Amino acid sequence: MAQRRGSGRLVETVASGVAELIPDPDRRAAYSLMLDGAPQSYVDLDDPTHLEFEYIRRMAAAIDLIAPAGQPLRVLHLGAGGLTLPRYIAATRPESPQRVVEIDGPLVAMVRRELPLPSKATIRVRVGDAREAVEGMRDAGYDVVVLDVFAGARTPAHLASVEFAREAARVLAPGGWLIANVADGPPLRYARAQVATIRAALPEACLVADAAVLRGRRFGNLVVLAGRTAPPVAELTRRAAGDWFPGRVETDLDRFAGGVAPVTDSVAVASPSPPEGLFSHRK
Repeated sequence: MAQRRGSGRLVETVASGVAELIPDPDRRAAYSLMLDGAPQSYVDLDDPTHLEFEYIRRMAAAIDLIAPAGQPLRVLHLGAGGLTLPRYIAATRPESPQRVVEIDGPLVAMVRRELPLPSKATIRVRVGDAREAVEGMRDAGYDVVVLDVFAGARTPAHLASVEFAREAARVLAPGGWLIANVADGPPLRYARAQVATIRAALPEACLVADAAVLRGRRFGNLVVLAGRTAPPVAELTRRAAGDWFPGRVETDLDRFAGGVAPVTDSVAVASPSPPEGLFSHRK
């Protein structure tokens, strides 16, 4: 049952935990979506191109650069949250057919009710498991696959294997791109394994992240852009350097992965939990 609390905060129990929608006091129609205290999404209904989270801006920059401005793209989003990136693509690339897969049906219903999608957006949302959905899709049906799935604050193990990476690659067009959000901290074992795993299916790749995260000094988000042709490194580097919180692009992924083998289903694990208290300042 949804409950309204002070300052317009909405609290509702969904399938994956306790969801909260918190209004941004500085923007008229903007909200943060929290799940069990961890920030999941930020949505500005007045301006869907306003992206508050730095890793989302890095994902958006990759989407901006992989095709001419305004050109529609066929996009598959694995993980929904507040549907921030689908809204951004609908605003910047109108008429892009987008499909979203999210396992938490009550969360989808809450977001649709409280943060309605633009009426002209061609966004379809399916409730279900991301891997099961991808395995049932046709070959080469998408230009972009965005992987941003979290159960609580961790990416499930069955989405972290080379078998899954190959399924994601299969549904991409020959010139398509996988954009994955990888959360990790020192000593970056999970991130190194994920880079090796993704590159086993899509060998041309780069990483975009905060320099301190790339050096293994703190927990954070690393965005992987992977495909079958060279990524737009120079443009991504400029965009990352000019961000509110400057980031760095890493291209020497052989060195980054350090000889780690791709992860198979038999040994795949969920991403590490964030350090205790990491999100406490955002509550």
